[in-house]
Amino acid sequence: MFIAHVTFCVAPENRKLAIEALRTEVEVVRAMKGCVAFIPFVDPTDAQAVGVMHEWDSSDTFANYISSSSFTSLGQKLRPIMLSPPISKRFDATLIGT
Repeated sequence: MFIAHVTFCVAPENRKLAIEALRTEVEVVRAMKGCVAFIPFVDPTDAQAVGVMHEWDSSDTFANYISSSSFTSLGQKLRPIMLSPPISKRFDATLIGT
């Protein structure tokens, strides 16, 4: 399993806009081949922090996502309101239990 944990900061007044941009892509991304989960979130301890947690069946299917029009469109909406570049942590993980 491939996991990507992406966080970024926006001004507090733009946080709702950021989450809505992510939420509009949920169905499209979850329908992509290899997507296991796409979960937008806000950090309840930081008024500027927004993120999305991805689970994909492989790094190749994640690579297909980041080359998709959905990813490009989302970036066009989010990058202008980001206060700094996003932090993207990527993991090659083995599920050991549920």
